[in-house]
Amino acid sequence: MKKLFLLAVIILLPAGAWSQAASDSSSADQLGWRLAVHSYSYRKFSIFEAIDKTAALGVKYMSVSGHVRIGTNNLTTVDLPDRDMEAIKARMIADGIHWPFVNIGVVELSSDEAKSRKVFEFAKKWDIDTLVAEPPTNSWDLLDKLCREYHIKVAIHEHSQGHSLYWNPDTVLAAVANRTPLMGACADIGHWEESGLDPLDCLKKLDGRVICLHFKDNNEMGQKGHNVPWGTGVGNPWAWMEELRRQHFHGVFGIEYEYHEDNPDPDMAECVKFFNKTCDEILAASKN
Repeated sequence: MKKLFLLAVIILLPAGAWSQAASDSSSADQLGWRLAVHSYSYRKFSIFEAIDKTAALGVKYMSVSGHVRIGTNNLTTVDLPDRDMEAIKARMIADGIHWPFVNIGVVELSSDEAKSRKVFEFAKKWDIDTLVAEPPTNSWDLLDKLCREYHIKVAIHEHSQGHSLYWNPDTVLAAVANRTPLMGACADIGHWEESGLDPLDCLKKLDGRVICLHFKDNNEMGQKGHNVPWGTGVGNPWAWMEELRRQHFHGVFGIEYEYHEDNPDPDMAECVKFFNKTCDEILAASKN
């Protein structure tokens, strides 16, 4: 009887309505957002353990650091042999993690065309469409050319003041001014807080140039601060996410958790909960 009732509902529903019902997705999907675990969060573990832990969190995407652990070896990701990358790919697929990685970095890009081209070739071979880097100023013209040639994005990462040229969004904007839209920012909110910058102001400055995020919240402003679960620190991640919705940002929110490095899982699980709940709230508010 239940089967007959369901069949009747299907027949009576307009085709478009049934198609919509069948394609319902999460709030994040509807906003055009993906939540990914950055493998650096599990730097004390092998890349295979990091994949397993990501799956246990219920997260379906990953980004990979510029270095990964395989066994007891810490290896440069872009130098990994095919057999290791194939093994990583197989583990991700087996664990239900989307292949390929959503981005890779921080990687080394420079004005040396042969060396930089090698990184782009690696990304192209493994279908990775975004490189996260902190390139020197004399490489900007070359990277513009390589981005266009390979159709691969370069997201400029921002370590905190004293550790990076790009600690302030103004330097990122200078780097990408009048260049391909494939060049933009990997907005690291935790490092902005370490530098004493207001993340909301920074995001507004970068309107249209945010490619991906290392989304974080810290327990206090300044260099002594450390990561805490999203929504429990000094920042306002709800407002940051709402600003990104206003900008029509479609991309990756990366969990790069740098505290409790021996066991970040409980805190990262709270970040996942906050993200999903806030996506629900922002999507609902946008429809009112």
